[in-house]
Amino acid sequence: MPTQTQTSSYFEHDADIGIIGRGDTLEQAFETAAQAVFGIVTPLDKVQPQTSVKIEFEESDHELALVTWLNLLLGKARELGMVFSRFHVQRRENLWSTEALGEKWREVMERGVEVKGATLTMLSVKQTGAMWEVRCIVDV
Repeated sequence: MPTQTQTSSYFEHDADIGIIGRGDTLEQAFETAAQAVFGIVTPLDKVQPQTSVKIEFEESDHELALVTWLNLLLGKARELGMVFSRFHVQRRENLWSTEALGEKWREVMERGVEVKGATLTMLSVKQTGAMWEVRCIVDV
């Protein structure tokens, strides 16, 4: 039996932000979702699309593809010390070929909130009429 010092409990926290991407195509919705993620980090109009980084991955499930791609982008940004502002996504069946354009972090850039990763929480990829909408919660 646990003593008073050996108990577990939970606490509330607000360390999450919901992002939404919309587009005429699934790929465009993924691109605008990435813009939403990096827009939390810094104002994207100040980021020059000087350097291109290509990321390819395979995933058949569209919802898991969204989380996978956003997490690959965030990992690559951390690895290279970059921030991305423009995105291009192409898909052939299960193969996703993507490009992120941005630049090395500069001290003059306004710091927003660090995004740690995309989660499966409230994950949704759906087409409504002619419009695609993707959404998930990112951990900040």
